[in-house]
Amino acid sequence: MNLNLSKILSFNAGYVDTASFLAIHGLFAAHVTGNFVTLGAALVSDNHTGTMAKLFALPMFCLMVFSVRFIDLKFVNIQKSSYHFLLQSMFLLFTLAAVISLFYLPFPDDDNWAAFITGMLLVGAMAIQNAVHRIHWLKETPTTVMTGSTTQLMIDVADLFSKRPENNRGQLSARFRSILPTMFSFALGCAVAAIVYKFALIWIFIVPPVLMLLAYWKKEQYKKD
Repeated sequence: MNLNLSKILSFNAGYVDTASFLAIHGLFAAHVTGNFVTLGAALVSDNHTGTMAKLFALPMFCLMVFSVRFIDLKFVNIQKSSYHFLLQSMFLLFTLAAVISLFYLPFPDDDNWAAFITGMLLVGAMAIQNAVHRIHWLKETPTTVMTGSTTQLMIDVADLFSKRPENNRGQLSARFRSILPTMFSFALGCAVAAIVYKFALIWIFIVPPVLMLLAYWKKEQYKKD
């Protein structure tokens, strides 16, 4: 299997989401939807651990996406691409999160500043990845949230098995081959993060900046046409 940019990013998203959920008391860093659920559960339960990070996850995500678009338009105005700068920004945020975590993991069961800042750095980095999909990776399968991909995959499978003559089986097969590896990479990232959490917690947030170095090396291996 060719290790292209999409597979690296989807592995990274699955890894970061699982790592943040396990190590930062239920925080989803790669997408914000789950944080509404966990925040609601935390507010009505006796355990309020991580409530602050979940509460600020959406504003942080929105601020970062806004900033990415604002920065991108500044680059456009000077006839340059923001692509490399945004990837480098992701690496910086992941690196800062990794450094803090090395000193303070495991995070205690309260809303301490180290866990909060680490969580916000991870949310910020993943917000950049989400935004870059809408700006630079327009033709690539989403790598951060698998709900839409799973839905499309099942629709395509049903179409492939149907007898309708208008179905473009070649196009459906191509999309299937694009979506399935991304979903597999995301799931693999989740599994690896769980294993690292179990056996090497102190190193759990070292993996994302390493993956970003690999992603930067493969940065041009995405669909442009």
